[in-house]
Amino acid sequence: MFLFQVPPPTRFDLRFSIAGIPVRVHPLFWLIAILFGSSSNSVIGLLTWIIAIFVSILIHELGHAFAMRRYGQGSQIILHFSGGLTVPESISWGGGYANVAITANQQIFISLAGPLAGFLFAGLVLAASVALGGAIIPNFIFGFIPFPIVFLPVGGEILNSLVMDLLWISIFWGFINLMPVHPLDGGNVSRYILIQTDPLNGLRTSLWVSVISGAAVAFAGLVFLRSTYMAILFGLLAFQSFQAVQGINGRY
Repeated sequence: MFLFQVPPPTRFDLRFSIAGIPVRVHPLFWLIAILFGSSSNSVIGLLTWIIAIFVSILIHELGHAFAMRRYGQGSQIILHFSGGLTVPESISWGGGYANVAITANQQIFISLAGPLAGFLFAGLVLAASVALGGAIIPNFIFGFIPFPIVFLPVGGEILNSLVMDLLWISIFWGFINLMPVHPLDGGNVSRYILIQTDPLNGLRTSLWVSVISGAAVAFAGLVFLRSTYMAILFGLLAFQSFQAVQGINGRY
């Protein structure tokens, strides 16, 4: 999937490690973060958005990385123009294969670990907000995705903006990432479940689920959230899944 391929390294990459896990931040990550935050009404809003998207996506990918480590697989984290990737240690940008055999159920756990890490982080943010005397108003997006509104009596615009951005990315995009759309985490989960229950046609079925779900999310994002980005992203993912189905059909 071209949207989620590992980008080649550049001399402008930011490199560091967390708990022995290498992290590489491609320069396009910052550019896309700035573009998405450009609708902010202030410089402070833009800065808090960039910080929030960096922290939230990094925590999400760390969830995957620590889950891989649990099964003996080393990994590296790459933040790039379409978000983040956690790739097995032996896979470079030019390709390769993992050096540890991981079962389907372990793959499911690894896929779920990313969104779960984000939800746990959001819980910590909410707990800290309550400790600071903040007011939390329950709210739901699409009627089922919880997204609390937080008002803090301290920190002014900076802290309030940062908290809401962290919650938006960790909770809302965490749930969106669980949609059964390839190659998102939810798409990986549905693929491994369906392949186990139907080894012959499970992959094809999961791709059709991805086509339908991707189109539905694209429509909902455009109509209800007026998000052109969500519509384009999930429209492309649905189209890629459709192409993959055609490729499978062509082999039979």
